[in-house]
Formats: sequence, structure tokens, C-alpha cells
Amino acid sequence: MEFIDPQTLMLASVIIFIGALTQGLIGFGLAVVASPILYIIDPQLVPVPVIAMGFSIALMTLLRERTALQFNGLQYALLGRVPGGFLGAGLLLFAPQAILGLAIAFIVATAVILSLYKITAPVNRITLFIAGVLSGIFGNIAAIGGPPLAILLAGKDAPQFRAALSIFFVFSSMIAMVILVIAGLVEQKHIWLSLMLLPSVILGNIVAGKLTNRVDKNKTRTATLVLCSFSALILTVKSLVELSVG
Repeated sequence: MEFIDPQTLMLASVIIFIGALTQGLIGFGLAVVASPILYIIDPQLVPVPVIAMGFSIALMTLLRERTALQFNGLQYALLGRVPGGFLGAGLLLFAPQAILGLAIAFIVATAVILSLYKITAPVNRITLFIAGVLSGIFGNIAAIGGPPLAILLAGKDAPQFRAALSIFFVFSSMIAMVILVIAGLVEQKHIWLSLMLLPSVILGNIVAGKLTNRVDKNKTRTATLVLCSFSALILTVKSLVELSVG
């Protein structure tokens, strides 16, 4: 516990719970909500523990939506995760912390914008591969690899959409972890942090299952996007201040 104080761990657990609850209710939100706030309170919480939490909730969602699963074409997106993941890991290795903060804020802002506007694109091998590359870059920097692929899959019905994203995240999270291990960016403390935050993901998913028919998903989605925008703004200001001081 020398690597994190109890207050920070408790705050991180609450943030992960809110992210998991949000994702369980509206289909996204864990990384988009959690990553910028966690990076503000303790940069070591991003990306490894958030990727591990994303894997956990994706696996739970996949088990729930497995009857709607269609894997067609996702192998090209997963193939794109490999070069994209190495690019993202390279930025983690060599970019200053303030630059990484700006990168995470940019990724969150991009995710918010893509959630607000309906952008259509053809689904084929090339677009899936490109989405995979972008997902790899975003995922290994900020653990936010969903938006590029979500654009392509937006036309699917809700269960198919959740199932496709979930199977993608299960495999892409493993790819991301392998790349981060190769790059020397995974330490023992990250494993312990992931294990300590796992109960928050499970609890958030359980609560979401009980509330899914009782909450207004549109209002929840709007509140989530506002929170993400505010977090990205704070992280941008914090990073710019650090750059100017440095």
C-alpha cells in the first residue's frame, strides 16, 4: 500500500464504481468517465488499472449479451490494435506527464464529440483496421479505445452493439496489456491496484442491472457527457499549467 494512500484508493474506487454503473446503464462510460479524473488524482491509475477494469466489465457484458454476438470482421479491428497499441505505448514511454494529460483530455473530448454527432462510415476491412489502429493508440494512452469502433458499429441494434464491443474489448484489452508488458509499463503495483479496484466494477455492474429499467438513459447519457467534458477541461488546464511551469 506504499504506492497509494487509502484516501486516494477510496476515491478511485468511487470513480470506478460510477464509471461501471454508467457503462452498465448506457453502454459506455467506464474509461471515458474514469480516465481523466483518475489521471488528475494519481497518474499511475491510467492506463493499466483502467484497462483491467474495462476487460472485467466487457467480459461481464459479453456473458450477458452472448446470444447476440456476431464476430464478423472484428478480427481486422483487432489486427489494427497491434500497431496502434505500440504507438500508444511509445507515447507513454517518451512523452512528459503534462503532454500525456493533454492527450487524455483530447481523447475524452473526441469521445464526447463522437457521442453527440452521428457519424456514419462504411464497414469493411480497411475501415475496421483503421478503427483498430486508432483504438490501439487511444486505448494504450488513456484506456479509451471504444469510440473509433463504436462509429462503425452504430447501425447495429443495441444487444448486437454491446456484444460486438464487448468481445472486441475482451481481446483488445489483452492485446493492450501484452504490449504494455513488452514496453515495460506494467509494474506489480498496477496488478495490486487492479485487484483492489475490481470490486467497484462488479458492484457497479450489479447496481446497473437493477436500475436499467428505472432510470432515464437519455438524461444519464447527457449527465455523463457533461461530466466527461468538465473532467477533460480540468485536465487540460492542469496540464497546461504544468507545461508553463516546467
